[in-house]
Amino acid sequence: MPTLDADTIMLATEDVLRRHGLAKATVVDVARELGVSHAAVYRHFPSKAALREAVTRRWLKHHFDELTRPAADSRRPAPERLRAWLLALYRAKRNAATTDPELFAVYSVLVKENSAVAAEHVAALLDQLRAIVVDGLAVGDFTVDDPATTAHALFEATTAFHHPAHLDEWQHPDREQLLAEVCTLLVNGLRATR
Repeated sequence: MPTLDADTIMLATEDVLRRHGLAKATVVDVARELGVSHAAVYRHFPSKAALREAVTRRWLKHHFDELTRPAADSRRPAPERLRAWLLALYRAKRNAATTDPELFAVYSVLVKENSAVAAEHVAALLDQLRAIVVDGLAVGDFTVDDPATTAHALFEATTAFHHPAHLDEWQHPDREQLLAEVCTLLVNGLRATR
């Protein structure tokens, strides 16, 4: 039997979630999967909610760490980085929903619950966007007053391409082209002169 640690429990929880779905996956199911008592699982995670959040945090890190590349690549102009980042976010969300629907469903529930994990995820995304805006402002590619407010506005303006509530729309064949058009509008707006 593997060592019972938080990682082992999270891996087993992912398996249980994939097999049974969010509604039917319980701590007892996870314990059964591991061959331990549910009390052993609770020694590592104080509640089902804490376990669900830890699994989601791990899953988000796995699926969305790729986004840091467009944000961090300062060799590319900020408008190009912004487009690449927004497209990467859309593709990552669509891919996560398609390839791992059970864990995407857990994430979607946490978003609806305004959980700390969802808030952390959004804050990290906003930080990446803000960094792109700051770089664009520094070289004159963008003309904005407040990079943090601008990053938040960009995020909200593209909600249809990354919020789980729009999942059904993401499979439309013209969706990526529509995002490209939205990006053009946003970049042009950021370049507006005063």
